[in-house]
Amino acid sequence: MVEPDFENEQANPSTTPAPISDGTDSTIGFSREAAAQLAGFDSTVTPEEQEAIAALPSGSALLIVRRGPNAGARFLLDADLTTVGRHPDADIFLDDVTVSRKHAEFLRHGNAFEVKDLGSLNGTYFDGVRIETALLSDGAEVQVGKYRLTFYASRLDLVPVGSQA
Repeated sequence: MVEPDFENEQANPSTTPAPISDGTDSTIGFSREAAAQLAGFDSTVTPEEQEAIAALPSGSALLIVRRGPNAGARFLLDADLTTVGRHPDADIFLDDVTVSRKHAEFLRHGNAFEVKDLGSLNGTYFDGVRIETALLSDGAEVQVGKYRLTFYASRLDLVPVGSQA
């Protein structure tokens, strides 16, 4: 495991992470697994987003808009079916002409999520490739029209590094 380098960061109690417990003191910080998962986030994930992702219950996920008219918006995936489109009744309403009224849907299968295009004009993309359907992995990018969303699974549902599925 690579330990984060905090040497160049200012000591600010609101941004300095809790120390990782090595069992030699009574201070309890992040578990090593949680620290490894947090260290795996790319630099675009804010501390607030890290908290939201860390708080996700098992069987849920979070989509964060990285590019598009409402960059930074977050959408919780906690149902078996979540619709995406420009129609006002869509679960995830994306108000732009590049998005079809009924563009795509996210399907939950236990703790796994799938994205499915619904025959949209501009298509749905998974990590830059146009798809009809794709199983999502943590950190994957889904593009719907001009919106680019990053998918984050619940930390409770990730297979820890070094364990077998």
